[in-house]
Amino acid sequence: MEALNLLESFVHSADTCSFSAAARRLGVTPAAVSKNVARLERHLGLRLFQRSTRKLTLTQGGEQFLRQISKPYATLREAFADAAQDAGTPAGVLRVSMGFAFGRQHLLPLLNDFLARYPAIVPDWHFDNRAVDLIRDGFDAAIGSGIEIAEGVVARELARSQMVVSASPAYMEGRPMPRHPSDLAELDGIARRSSSTGRLRAWTLRSAVGEEAPVSYRIRAIFDDPEAMAQAAIQGLGIALLPMAHAARWLESGTLLRLLPGWYADNGQILLYYPNKTLLPARTRAFVDFVIDAFRTKGVARHLDGR
Repeated sequence: MEALNLLESFVHSADTCSFSAAARRLGVTPAAVSKNVARLERHLGLRLFQRSTRKLTLTQGGEQFLRQISKPYATLREAFADAAQDAGTPAGVLRVSMGFAFGRQHLLPLLNDFLARYPAIVPDWHFDNRAVDLIRDGFDAAIGSGIEIAEGVVARELARSQMVVSASPAYMEGRPMPRHPSDLAELDGIARRSSSTGRLRAWTLRSAVGEEAPVSYRIRAIFDDPEAMAQAAIQGLGIALLPMAHAARWLESGTLLRLLPGWYADNGQILLYYPNKTLLPARTRAFVDFVIDAFRTKGVARHLDGR
């Protein structure tokens, strides 16, 4: 086990080019990671890193050693994790990445039931709106939408994502309710900028009978985060085309109104994704099965359906 700990410190340090970042992944101090790497170097008689005040850089020998041990290390880590289960009970730290608002609103409410079923699992949940690299970043699973699935990753659909037109009652007061998407041109709107391309997102609404119409409005503000757009709409800045995952609770409470209730824009799938491994840790399998079942049986997927 000591040898595995030394390798673990080395691999994560190489991935992040930082003892501090590796320590955050491993839940230990940077000094402990640095000490482990130094012990490994002494054992091998090989300098693995060039150290500077700004970052770590692998030496030529370090690069070769990393290539040689990457696959065996991953296999050993999975074998140790699987063997450490108590009588087959899922256990250990479960690292999952999810969006800020989506995680708080739709995953956290499931946590008590999950832990009651699997008390030996320790959730280590990271709230971040960016797509993560499961292998490089050391996650067991992640949840998101609009994600390009890389080779070696399995994706399971949790729900379909639709965009709906929303506005606050205060903004709509004294204004006629739109009856067709073309009526939105007379209203102020909160536009969304793509964080990946920097361009403003363009949407086409679809009706229940299959009619399609582009969305056009007077741009009042521009954001790159749907939760910020929802808050701006609540403040009365104008209409906002929001994912149901961000709009549902405000629509239910009456804080926002849904305009054009027969219309929506398709926003793809909300996916749960995890590494495609032969020895998938029991904690990851338990989480995947639990969340998929909860979205179906507890009505979460139906709650997010904007059609």
